[in-house]
Amino acid sequence: MRIHRGGPVVAGIALCLGALTACGGSSGTSAGGGETANPPQAGGPSPAGKPPAAARGDASALAGKVIVIDPGHNGGNADHPDEINKQVKIGNGSKACDTTGTSSNDGYAEHAFTWDVSKRLAKLLQAEGAEVTLTRKSDKGVGPCITERAAIANRLDADAAVSIHADGNARASAHGFHVIEPIAIPRNAGMVPDSQKLGKALRDAYREGTGMPYSNYLGEEGRDRRNDLGGLNMSKVPKVFLECGNMRNKGDAAKFADKSFRQRIAESLTEGFKTYLA
Repeated sequence: MRIHRGGPVVAGIALCLGALTACGGSSGTSAGGGETANPPQAGGPSPAGKPPAAARGDASALAGKVIVIDPGHNGGNADHPDEINKQVKIGNGSKACDTTGTSSNDGYAEHAFTWDVSKRLAKLLQAEGAEVTLTRKSDKGVGPCITERAAIANRLDADAAVSIHADGNARASAHGFHVIEPIAIPRNAGMVPDSQKLGKALRDAYREGTGMPYSNYLGEEGRDRRNDLGGLNMSKVPKVFLECGNMRNKGDAAKFADKSFRQRIAESLTEGFKTYLA
């Protein structure tokens, strides 16, 4: 994530994970469209090597819960500057529709990282019985705008939502993760208390499950609060942003490049959602 955020109005491209089939295709629906794609394959082991709760026959805190995962940015954003720089209203001002995101020093793009982690998380959540929707259906499209990403969760009346990101602080020593929680403005005031509870649950689970330290450059003990992010300002349901670490830091970037670590991120966040929704 860069400090400046903002994607084009590519509305309604949520990916509803109702079937256990592979995800494919690229986003590109026009504004107001409602394109739906087949979901990523669900399943896989749960944390601690146990089979998913659905396979064990255990009741899960996630059964029937509606969760929206917002993979930050998109792979086609860089080629569509006019669309992603279009200004959208965010409740207390205006920001760009979306941004390209950041990348590691060796070229691993944030949008690719967030897409991979989000697909892994979606599989685990669905295996626990959750109804999962992604705000974009591929890593080849444009947007959607930050306002539409929030609107997707609002329309679904989601129980919880998370926007997955990684930071791009150029200072080499800047490392670690932080969760961004909303600051109340008139539009989102009702969701702020539950968003703070969600933020704490995800922070605790992420720290325990990945071993990543708290950010040493933003927030306090892995938590920051902002009122300048459209994805939080325009949300009416509990939602937080997760900056998984700093992609410009050599150590953090090396972890992100490891698919087993990305799986640990997904497993940790699954546990965090279970804690919050229990």
